[in-house]
Parts: sequence; structure tokens; C-alpha cells
Amino acid sequence: MTATLYIDGQWVPAAAGETRTIICPADGSEVGAVSEASAADTEAAIAAARKAFDAGEWANTPAAERGEFLFKVASEIERRKEEFARAEALDTGKRLVEAEIDMDDIIGCFKHFAKLADADPGRVIDAGDPTVRSRVTYEPVGVCGMITPWNYPLLQAAWKLAPALGAGNSLVLKPAELTPHTSILIMDVFDSLGLPAGVANVVTGAGATAGAPLSSHPDVDLVSFTGGLLTGRKIAAAASETVKKVALELGGKNPNVVFADADFDAAVDNALNAGFVDSGQVCSAGVRLIVEESIKEKFVAELVRRAENITMGGPFDENAETGPLISAAHRDKVTAYVKHGIEEGCVLRTGGHWGGEEHKDGYFYAPTVLDNVQRGMHVVTEEAFGPVITVETFTTEEEAIATGNDTIYGLAGAVWTSDAGTAHRVSAGLRHGTIWINDFHPYLPQAEWGGFKQSGVGRELGHAGFDEYREAKHIYENTAPAVTGWFRMPEQG
Repeated sequence: MTATLYIDGQWVPAAAGETRTIICPADGSEVGAVSEASAADTEAAIAAARKAFDAGEWANTPAAERGEFLFKVASEIERRKEEFARAEALDTGKRLVEAEIDMDDIIGCFKHFAKLADADPGRVIDAGDPTVRSRVTYEPVGVCGMITPWNYPLLQAAWKLAPALGAGNSLVLKPAELTPHTSILIMDVFDSLGLPAGVANVVTGAGATAGAPLSSHPDVDLVSFTGGLLTGRKIAAAASETVKKVALELGGKNPNVVFADADFDAAVDNALNAGFVDSGQVCSAGVRLIVEESIKEKFVAELVRRAENITMGGPFDENAETGPLISAAHRDKVTAYVKHGIEEGCVLRTGGHWGGEEHKDGYFYAPTVLDNVQRGMHVVTEEAFGPVITVETFTTEEEAIATGNDTIYGLAGAVWTSDAGTAHRVSAGLRHGTIWINDFHPYLPQAEWGGFKQSGVGRELGHAGFDEYREAKHIYENTAPAVTGWFRMPEQG
């Protein structure tokens, strides 16, 4: 019997015996079968996490030891890097080299939070009274529910797992149902390194069933979700019933603003990276190309020429430069998105199809460029989450900023220019959580990541990403207690 749920230190099957077959989106082949958890399984995992947290073994482990544990996790992923990368590539269909890069980033994430675990024990407060000792300490939040997406399965999980464990919490991880294998593998690492039973648990299954209790259950103290806006709203609403802490990293409609004085070749090359890396299945993808009117025709012509030469292929195709979409349903969504754009008046410059005969067994969609795009169109306001770049133009710096901010989202963006003043004014004016100047996509685990507006609440990575998993407590000690005299004694009349 398939037993891929990790609950209270044990590998167990789903209570109802259900399983799910995982399919590689590059060729439709079977990757493996995993347990399909129900709400009852998730509730059992929550109970295990609650019991472990309340027992206090991990929460009371010295912070330096928790940090050392995270260093060991990083080392173990590095030792098993090929195994992890292959599992990620098969689940997502992305190229093996991309999955290997993801593993390097995950290792860096665990190392970063390993260093932070013991770096900020609290602070002493000057109360202005020598008889008062006042200090602020930090404690773990408690039981953390984590719901992660399918595009970067273990990386997005690591952004949550590492700070949560470093701070002393217990947790239940619910990975995306389409890409569960590296989440299972990381639990194997935790188990092999001796993490106390119940501290970390994983349930594999659909969000509506296995994931739902994590946002509504009263024994969960924090829910952290990375995914789409509509689901994020539902999670926030469910979490409000018990007023639990909520961290949401949602969508983005990210502007890539190119001025005429930018390094042309670098800007074109990075525009391809911004929109087509991982087939555009990136929350921070720079799919809104906003280019200065005077260079628009030249820029788009070169972008199209380069896009038409991108080779699509599976994880182990050494000639491939990008992979498939995650599923047939998602490919249909991207197809409908492009069709809608054309109906609105966009001009299809390249792409808009599923690839050639060699791609028929997978869920591929060719890199696509839509021109003649106007603010307010569906393709500007809505996410495609696929390899579709839309082209808008501007003539002034003020128009560039206004166009880049004309979205309900605010996750990331970029500005390309050789003028430092322009770069700094535009980066200050854009209301997005990350701004790149003359670059796109790099991030640092030491720097906070998250969005403005409807791109979410809270931050991951950096110091703020650690603080999401901690509660601040003020301890005020009066060393010379005395009667206040505020209320009269009865004998005083």
C-alpha cells in the first residue's frame, strides 16, 4: 500500500486508502503514485503537530542547535542533490539543469535561516527606571500550516520550512497535488536527521480537501500560502474565523520597463528570460513588456526573432531551453488567454500554438508575443502564468511608472536604462515588492520577498521572513514591588 503521508514521525497511507498517480507533463509518463489525503488525514497531522509543539521538545531546543539542524538539512540536500533534482524535474517537466539550480537555491535558503536561528534572541528595553528590567523576547508562533505551489515545489516549501523550524515551530506541509515528490523527500531528510516526531508532517492531496483544514482549524496558529489570488482570498477568509496569522504570496502582473537608452542586447535577452523562463510559470515573471515608443518596433522585432528560436523539450533533452506547462488543463487556460487577447485586438507576433509533432505527448505551449496591447485589456489585467509576453509602450518617465503600476498586483518589476537618475526615480515610483535595475529574476535569501497590493501580505526570506514565524513578547519585571496607593485602603475610610 502506498504510504507517503508523514504524520507524527511515521509514513502512513491515506486513511481512506486513496492514491493519486503523478504524471510528467513533458511526455505524459507516470512518475509514481502517492497517498491522496483527506481532511481527516490533515486533521491527524495537525493533532500531531499540536501535540509536538505543546510538549515543547523542539520549541525549547536551544536556537543554536536548531540552526545546526538546518545546516545539516542543507548538507543532506547537497549530498542527495541529483535525487532531489530528478524528482523535481519529473514532477514539473522543467529541465533538469533548472531543477539543479533550484536545489542550489534551496541549500542556500536553509543555510541562511540556519544563521538567523540564533542571531536575534531579543533586546533589552530602557524603561527609564533602574528598578525595572524590561526585555523583548521572541517565541515560535506554534503550529504552522503550509500550502505550496507546483511551479517551484521544494523551493517555495523551503522558504517556509526553514524559518519555521529555525524559530522552533511545528508544522504541516501540504504541497501541490501535482508535484509532491520533493516534499516527501525533504520529510525523509528531517526524519533521518532525528527531528522529533510530530514537529514536521506532510499530507499529499488536493487543496479543497487536504489543504482546507490548515486555514480553518483552531489548532493551527499560522497559515502560509503561495499560489493564486482567488485561493488566497479564500484562505484569508477561512483563517479570519480563528484570527490566525496569515502569510500570502500571491500572483503578479510584473512590468519590465525598457527605456530607449538601455543596453539593447542585454535588455532583449533579459526580456526573454523575464517572460519565458520555466515557460512563464513564475509568479514574478516579467510578462508585461513596457518599452519606450521610439525603440518599440526594433525591440519587438528582435524579441520575436529570438523567441522563435527557443527550443522546447523535456527534462533530459540537452537541446531544450524551456519545458512544458504543468498540465493539459493549464495549457487550455493559456490557450484561451491568448485567444481572448487576439479577440480584444492584440496582434500575435509569434507563438500561440502547442509546438510541433515532437511535443504532442506533453503539455507544451510555444513562447508567445502579443503586440498592440492597451491598458485595461484582459491580457494586461489577468495572469496567464504561461509563456506569453504582452507589449505596451510609453513616451515619458511618468507614463512608464503609471503604466507599470496599473495593476491590482504588486509583486515585482524591472527598469532598464543607462541613466542612474531615471533608474532610481522609476524604481522608487513602481509599487512592487522587488524592483530590478538592469536585470530580471535574481533574488537573495538575505533580502525580503513579497508583494504590495493584492500580491499578498507578509514577507518571505530576509529577517522579515523569519519574523513571520515568531511572536514578540514583552517581559516587564519590577525589582522593587511596592503598594501603588492608587486605591484607598478600607481602613482609610
